[in-house]
Amino acid sequence: MPAMPPKSRPAAPQPEGPAVQAIRGLAKLPGVSESVEEGRQACTELRWHQALRRRIPQAAAESRVRGATVTALLEGAEVAGSRGSVEVIRDVMRGATAWPDSPDPVWATVRAAVQVTAATEEVTNADLRAGRQVISRLHVAAASGLLPADQVGRPRVEGETCGEWSDLGPPPSADEARLRLNAVADLLPLVPSGSLPTLVIAAIAHAEIIAARPFVQGNALVARALERLIVRAGGLDPTGVAVPEAGHAVKIGADYRGALLSYCQGGSQGVALWIQHCGQGMTLAAIEGQKIADSVLAGRTQ
Repeated sequence: MPAMPPKSRPAAPQPEGPAVQAIRGLAKLPGVSESVEEGRQACTELRWHQALRRRIPQAAAESRVRGATVTALLEGAEVAGSRGSVEVIRDVMRGATAWPDSPDPVWATVRAAVQVTAATEEVTNADLRAGRQVISRLHVAAASGLLPADQVGRPRVEGETCGEWSDLGPPPSADEARLRLNAVADLLPLVPSGSLPTLVIAAIAHAEIIAARPFVQGNALVARALERLIVRAGGLDPTGVAVPEAGHAVKIGADYRGALLSYCQGGSQGVALWIQHCGQGMTLAAIEGQKIADSVLAGRTQ
């Protein structure tokens, strides 16, 4: 009788890296799991909306229109006119209206918001394996037209600073900012697996980009776009119809800025408050997505 081959032993589980351990730890902070679950349930309800059975692309396109509008507003840029910002931005995003030949600062910021929000749709799950390249692409989309070409798509270097978000205090040094940017980039390959709470990854990536301010300009535009693509790639909002930007616009962004200040200055309690803000914001994002789906079903979007 031939000898039986030796039984193979199951592979030993690999130890989790510090980034994974950190995310798991943050997910256990007081109040975080409840807000994360609330946001997840809201997105699940959105996913089953009747309009999303066959018309996801149309609804997702409208989400990007509204997301770009809100992210521009959070930068202090609102397109003036009787038709309203959403209608104007919808027209420029579908090519029905041309951009101004010589945009003023408002139009330049609106264009940056449109470009970076649109760029999120081009990022695939496979792209997330190269997290630094993904963030660089988002900055190219956000900062082209706002910064000199040699400062676009790269973190700032020694001698360069950032004047954005001064209420958070002085920006970290260029070296520290680059290290924090790299830490965010290292989280992105973890997103598609779903092994970690997507909303927590999105919240930390968003806050770290703004806290570190690794770019000379355009940090918050990149941060909000990064949150949008993470919640889609991580399966929290796989249709891309929710509007995460809308969750930060309550009270004209006052709660958003307050929560970010808590993140930067409030220790673990401040971090928990920020993640809770993002969980509540995701609920609002899904409600805005429901409104979009209702409009698509009724044929009210163009």
